[in-house]
Amino acid sequence: MAGGITDTGELYSPYVGLVYMFNLIVGTGALTMPKAFATAGWLVSLVLLMFLGFMSYMTTTFVVEAMAAANAQLRWKRMEKRKEDDEDEDSSSGVSDSDVLLQDGYERAETRPILSVQRRGSPNIFEITERVEMGQMASMFFNKVGVNLFYFCIIIYLYGDLAIYAAAVPVSLMQVTCAIGNHSCSVGDGTKYNDTDKCWGPIRRIDAYRLYLAAFTLLLGPFTFFNVQKTKYLQIMTSLMRWIAFILMIILALIRISRGQAEGHPSMAQLSGVRNLFGVCVYSFMCQHSLPSLVTPISKKRHVNKLVLLDYVLILAFYSLLSFTAIYCFRNDTLMDMYTLNFTNCDIVGVAFIRYFLGLFPVFTISTNFPIIAVTLRNNWKTLFHREGGTYPWVVDRIVFPAITLFPPVLVAFCTHDLESLVGITGAYAGNGIQYLIPACLAYCSRKDTQLVFGSGTVNKHLSPFRHTFWIVFVLIWGFSCFVFVTANIVLSEAKL
Repeated sequence: MAGGITDTGELYSPYVGLVYMFNLIVGTGALTMPKAFATAGWLVSLVLLMFLGFMSYMTTTFVVEAMAAANAQLRWKRMEKRKEDDEDEDSSSGVSDSDVLLQDGYERAETRPILSVQRRGSPNIFEITERVEMGQMASMFFNKVGVNLFYFCIIIYLYGDLAIYAAAVPVSLMQVTCAIGNHSCSVGDGTKYNDTDKCWGPIRRIDAYRLYLAAFTLLLGPFTFFNVQKTKYLQIMTSLMRWIAFILMIILALIRISRGQAEGHPSMAQLSGVRNLFGVCVYSFMCQHSLPSLVTPISKKRHVNKLVLLDYVLILAFYSLLSFTAIYCFRNDTLMDMYTLNFTNCDIVGVAFIRYFLGLFPVFTISTNFPIIAVTLRNNWKTLFHREGGTYPWVVDRIVFPAITLFPPVLVAFCTHDLESLVGITGAYAGNGIQYLIPACLAYCSRKDTQLVFGSGTVNKHLSPFRHTFWIVFVLIWGFSCFVFVTANIVLSEAKL
């Protein structure tokens, strides 16, 4: 099977899995959400956030269902392979009716319902015990065109991810160090800076940004040419820093609001900001591509859909709290693309350590994730062009694939550091495909395949609560409508300029 099945890893409890999923979803996208909330208006933002959270939960259950179907098919094929091997042994031992048995084994592999197997001792045929990545599920359930479209979508999304990371770190470093160089604490006070403004000495702000981008590329880019692996301790460190930073921002905003120092007067609705808000929300709920790594090691999966629902409710509440405290604490024109930078102003935070910790928070967390995303993208490129039994020349394997992985996102970051737009476009296009279209297609194709192989009476124990075909059609229509809406909005916006 193309792609193979990777090791499941050490099992953990459902509640540990819930925490891991929360940490995965609540990431960089959340830092751009307050600005998107302020741009679109609080009422429109809240309604869209709740709706997109619901849609993301639905497609998450689709992916879990497809994972169970993939596990069942792999388990069934192994059972049939063992049966054929046993029959071959019987044939070589002189069994008189070997031809009949072999033919019967072949027909069972194609047509026999799984219910007969379940009565013979395999009641958990749909249990998720092996990690089957989305690429492998696409290979199992999609045709060749569908597989290529899947890889195209995931590659574009990962490119967007890397471009966001490559821009976010230099932006944070530029904002903080330029304030220090000018002996100023005005990073987050709403002062509008141009890229041509002085940073320190003769160095302009755009020059500082590009210097930091070059340093970031030289320091972390080489990891793209090698294999890296996220360690347990690295996960703990970055998760701890993320929680400290988010909690600090919420508390500091609440303190200012309680003291009557709030400056925000957000509007209820501004439709011009919906496009970016949509992309930011899609990006901020993204977890579908990593579900096999998260769900498979959970020890007890009986109520996995309920746990996922609880996770989404908690995340929705967290995003709402972060964004509402932000838009009422700060004026719309003072909210930064990277929300942490609002707390680098001396008038907001008096403690220098907290200012620098929040200002440089994206630097620490994003820098640890960049090599991992880059290697993932490189491996997807290799998988897309791989042919059965073929190998790549050393130059292609070690130089070409890492180069086409690293240079495009760095070039995008060199051209723009507009994080809100980068997150919005990545989420609205590639994120739309990964979060909506691909899971819906996986659910539809896996159901058809399951009925074909196992019989129409077979029930997947991890079947999505949204089991009616209406929901799949609804998600597909919604996903394609979003493509049209976002594209039309961009075209109309450009036409006005």
